[in-house]
Amino acid sequence: MIRGLYTAAAGMIAQQRVHDTATTNIANLNTTGYKASHALNRSFPEMLLSMSGKNDEPVRRIGRLSTGVLAEESISLQVQGDLNKTDKPSDFAILSEIQVPGVEFDASGKSIAEDGTVTFRPQAYFTVRNEQGETRYTRGGEFHLTGEGALVTADGSSVLGAGGQPIAFAPGTSLDSLKLDGSFRFLDGAGAPTGQSLLITRVDRVADLVREGDGKLRLDGEGGAAAAQPGAGIEVRQGYTERSNVDPTQTMLDLMGAMRAYEANQKVIQFYDKSLEKAVNEIGRV
Repeated sequence: MIRGLYTAAAGMIAQQRVHDTATTNIANLNTTGYKASHALNRSFPEMLLSMSGKNDEPVRRIGRLSTGVLAEESISLQVQGDLNKTDKPSDFAILSEIQVPGVEFDASGKSIAEDGTVTFRPQAYFTVRNEQGETRYTRGGEFHLTGEGALVTADGSSVLGAGGQPIAFAPGTSLDSLKLDGSFRFLDGAGAPTGQSLLITRVDRVADLVREGDGKLRLDGEGGAAAAQPGAGIEVRQGYTERSNVDPTQTMLDLMGAMRAYEANQKVIQFYDKSLEKAVNEIGRV
């Protein structure tokens, strides 16, 4: 009976994690470049129940019992979001449609081979440097120029250009006078190169990207990221932003499903509580 209490409690904790993930997605429905998260649940290792024999009798197996569910992690869905035209020269959006020869990806950006091998679709990202000097990746392209001419994100992180150096223009430069060409280079009002270009990074191991907040991502491990070349399924558009890829309908269904499952586990715990109360207060008197 106590085992059932623990199993129901584990289910409530897991559904609370699913609920929190869904509410976070809803809260960021209008966040530029936000990537939806999905809670991944798995069952606890199953227990083998057995009955001990007497003297030299062999142990008799009764069967297996699942010991509950665990909210293991939240994974981000790193797929392309819709582009929103803003006509603001300080807004930039990446259109990433990278193809891998011989591999077809589904709507979630993954491909599963016959042997079970999972391949995720590579994605392209803006490359930035935070206040600690660490390289991070983002799809949020709402940039602006400081008074010194440095190109930064909304939270002040430096936008990196060719060679991994922060992009900087002459003080007083306005993004209204700059144009981005198909090679990620900034051109002045006369169409001449300014010597600055965006560093777009292609990440092959998108499953290893870790969300850090403020729309920035960290890549765990070595390798898996390299400077992207113009073309090859990657385009940067000025005057656009990338919408969140959250599906509001599916997210609301996930939210309601988590609430109902939570309530069901809650009722199971209440049932066990009443059964234990009878066992202690009524049967104990007999």
